[in-house]
Amino acid sequence: MKNNEYVERVMKHKHALIFAGGIATAIIGKKILESDAFKETCTKSMAAVMSAKKDAEECFQDMKEDAEDIVVDANAEVKKEIYVEDDE
Repeated sequence: MKNNEYVERVMKHKHALIFAGGIATAIIGKKILESDAFKETCTKSMAAVMSAKKDAEECFQDMKEDAEDIVVDANAEVKKEIYVEDDE
C-alpha cells in the first residue's frame, strides 16, 4: 500500500480518529490531574501566589501610609503658611 492510499484511507475515518484522540487525551489528562506530583506542584504554586499576594498587600499598605503622611505634612505646611500670612 502506498503512502497516498494510506492517507486517503485515514482521511475517510478522520472523525473516528479525532474521537479516539479525544478519549485518549481525556484519559491521559485524568491520570496527570490525579498524580501526586501534579497535586504537589499545584499546592506549591498556590502557596507562592498567596505569598506574593500577601507581600503585595503589605507593600501597598506601606505606600498608602506613606502617602497619607505626605498629605498630612502638606496640609500642616499649608495651614502654617496661612497662619503666618494672617499674623502679618
